[in-house]
Formats: sequence, structure tokens, C-alpha cells
Amino acid sequence: MIDHTGINVAKLAVSKNFYEAVLSTLGYVVRLDFETAVGFGTTNSNTEDDPGGDFWISQGNPFTPRSHIAFRASSEAQVVAFYEAALVAGAKDNGPPGIRPHYHKQYFAAFVFDPDGYNIEAVFHGGRLTDGIQP
Repeated sequence: MIDHTGINVAKLAVSKNFYEAVLSTLGYVVRLDFETAVGFGTTNSNTEDDPGGDFWISQGNPFTPRSHIAFRASSEAQVVAFYEAALVAGAKDNGPPGIRPHYHKQYFAAFVFDPDGYNIEAVFHGGRLTDGIQP
């Protein structure tokens, strides 16, 4: 349904480095890099996809209030890798990897605040706890 979305960031270079490290755990790469904006997309996209990707960061005043963005993961291991990479890249914890049964019984997610204070999440809607991660 949504083709692409984006956010404004205070320091484009800082956020580019942050999102490159964090989104690589979910199979994302920089697809387009302009002076004032960077587009991220998956590495497994097909020829019909937008060559700029589906998530953009642009130099500007961060949104107020800050947006929440959830990135889909394909496994619990990806959620854990996202969370760990985000903390190494300077994110602040907003909820470690685990089951969030108040959303649904198979909702496995982790939450962090990015350098501008956006609440970003990796979520896996899979089935059982196949990776041995406990809530």
C-alpha cells in the first residue's frame, strides 16, 4: 500500500551512517544519495521497484512530534541484529527484542530511538520462537 516514506533529520551524514548500519541488518542499502536526501531500499528488489528505495531521510528540521517507523524483519534473528546494531551505532534503547503479546501473540519486535529521537522498530510477525530468543 505505501510506496515510500521518509523523515527529516538534523544531521544528514550522521543519520545516513546510522541507518546504513542499522538497516543493513534487514537487507537495506543506500539506493540513491543526493546532497540533501538519501533513499534506502532492499537489496532484493525487482526491476519494477522505485530505484530510490522506500525509506528516505532528508536534511531538515526533524518532525514534531517524532514519527514512529516499523521496519519488517524476516526473522527474530534480524530483529535482534537490528537492535544490537542500533545500540552500537548510538541509538537509545526503547524496548529490547521480545514478544509483544499486547499487539498479537507472534509479534516479536525491538524498539530504539534514532539520533533525532524517532522511535524506530524492527518487527517479525512469524510464528514460534525459532531462534531460541525468550521474551
